Amino acid sequence: MRERQCSKVGCTREAVTTLTYDYGDQMAAVGPLGRIDDPHAHDLCAIHTDRLSVPKGWTVIRHETLRA
Repeated sequence: MRERQCSKVGCTREAVTTLTYDYGDQMAAVGPLGRIDDPHAHDLCAIHTDRLSVPKGWTVIRHETLRA
């Protein structure tokens, strides 16, 4: 499988999470890197995942993976 890069302009780091938006519910969801490259989602590196901010009034849902 080919490595996917962060969607942020100018970033060349490896993507580790996938971000999706629900504009109607003013919600952003961040979870493990999606299995497929979805054109409606944004893949982010660890740095951009940690720096994620959303507009005032929006909710961020973070889906964490279980670690052994």
